[in-house]
Amino acid sequence: MERTHSPDVRRWYEGALTGSSARSRTVEVPAGGRVHLLEKGAGPPLVLVHGSGVAAGFFLPLLEELEGLRALAPDRPGSGLSDALDLPRRRYHETAVAWLDRLLDALELDTTALLGHSAGGTLALRYALAHPERVGRLVLIGPPALPGTRCPLPYRLMATPGMGDLLARVPPSRKSVLQFARFMGERETISAHPDLVDLFLVAQRDQLAVSATRAEVRMLVSPFALLVRSAWRRRSRVRPDEVRELAVPTLLIWGEREPLASVAVARAMTELIPDARLQVLRGGHAPWLGQPVQTAAAVVDFVRGADHRAPPLLPGRHLTQA
Repeated sequence: MERTHSPDVRRWYEGALTGSSARSRTVEVPAGGRVHLLEKGAGPPLVLVHGSGVAAGFFLPLLEELEGLRALAPDRPGSGLSDALDLPRRRYHETAVAWLDRLLDALELDTTALLGHSAGGTLALRYALAHPERVGRLVLIGPPALPGTRCPLPYRLMATPGMGDLLARVPPSRKSVLQFARFMGERETISAHPDLVDLFLVAQRDQLAVSATRAEVRMLVSPFALLVRSAWRRRSRVRPDEVRELAVPTLLIWGEREPLASVAVARAMTELIPDARLQVLRGGHAPWLGQPVQTAAAVVDFVRGADHRAPPLLPGRHLTQA
């Protein structure tokens, strides 16, 4: 496996950060190598954890709108400009949680708010379950493998033996990125961010990032995903009893066109979490692409809110944002 990233990744970051309010830096994480991250602002800390197949740069439209927070968005292992990490299949989630714990140590964050998107949302959720004392608030945007969620077709295909290998041989193109975005409910919105289309292309041409993405997809999704009703691997699913144990105030942000599940399923998940609320936005799997101001406002209001006991967060509260 390749151990270094393509130079195109660094060039993408250099171009994307020109004129941006975010800055780039690298930290050393014990047993985790170098971790590249984007950082912006001052105030209560918020660590943003991205999903599969992209990098922290995918959050840039959201980062530009976050005010009053110290936002830190790391590239996950093997993604963006971060070093790869050996994530053994049988201890994948535990190893990823331990990596995130060491990263927070390296950033000198005893406690922080966590925002996780897609597979990064599942990691953030698992971290909050393992280390509730270090997570002040939790924001989840489209996390997979939760009760009632389904796996989108592109990931089912990637996890299928033979089919996934065949797809990996097809050179990525702007057309294929937009087709993928259509499945994820963001075809029109990502078209307004050509730099993010370029990010997908760069990530899909970077062999280190491709290896990390394929490993995560194979961990999350069953190899029989095209044949079985539930495509998530059993050991990757977050069980209802685990969700009920979540001891951290939680905001679930859900796009109206979210391919993982309907708003009704998101509402049911919110009811399972002891202290949670739901924010519904126009959009699909990444609603900040089309609604960056509204997404940022929801996140900032939640993270900077007063002590969650006064006023209390209402379990299952359903807030719809136009």
